[in-house]
Amino acid sequence: MTMIVQSQVKNRLLRRFPEDAFELLARCLEPVDLPVKHSLVVARKPIEHVCFLESGLASMVAESADGKSVEIRHIGREGISGYPVVLGVDQTPDKTFMQVSGYGLQLATEEFAPILDHSEVLQLMLRYVHTCELQLAHSALAAAKFNMHQRLARWLLMCHDRIDGNDLALTHEFLALMLGVRRAGVTDELHILEGMHAIRSTRGNVRILDRDMLIEIAGGCYGVPEQEYERLIETPPPPVLPVHLNGNRHHHTL
Repeated sequence: MTMIVQSQVKNRLLRRFPEDAFELLARCLEPVDLPVKHSLVVARKPIEHVCFLESGLASMVAESADGKSVEIRHIGREGISGYPVVLGVDQTPDKTFMQVSGYGLQLATEEFAPILDHSEVLQLMLRYVHTCELQLAHSALAAAKFNMHQRLARWLLMCHDRIDGNDLALTHEFLALMLGVRRAGVTDELHILEGMHAIRSTRGNVRILDRDMLIEIAGGCYGVPEQEYERLIETPPPPVLPVHLNGNRHHHTL
């Protein structure tokens, strides 16, 4: 069995694990290929595995009782599939599957649960869940207050954040799912972004030509959840140091 080394993993959450907790986790992690359409979480079924994505792009999709569906968030190397288990939830009405192929590091939920007893791991994972909820909130904000090409620019930026290179293997059908619109509407909006020289769209692929232009087009509907992720996940917490005042021991952070 190949030993998984923390300094070599690409998943941004795993890189933030305390060293001792990662060593325990590494014994259970199994490298897995994640082809397009591979199911990571099946709706209303027990979440049997969690998977730290190393590459590729997964979609978390909500579906109504009458079969209407929309993508509610992305998962890439910044995150983990099956994250509701962190909150003690054994299943969810939402489904998660791969939209862009990749690979990940997977382990059984029953093997992941004891790792959450490590206080620093639990704090890290709860901060990650907070960023997931914030992404959902800003998707609702974008849908209510921003126009279609701004929302499309936001989704493309979010995909670009999670995939290496500037070519996004995204079909018009997937983009329509992301935005909750008809495929013809997506085609029209892609033409708008192409006219601004921000992207080039071909069959099954969107190439990012000017990321700064996309950020400008997206305006205020992109950036807040991303900044919060950087603050809570990428920035290490301040050290806690003992301080003695009047003979009493206190703690403060730098």
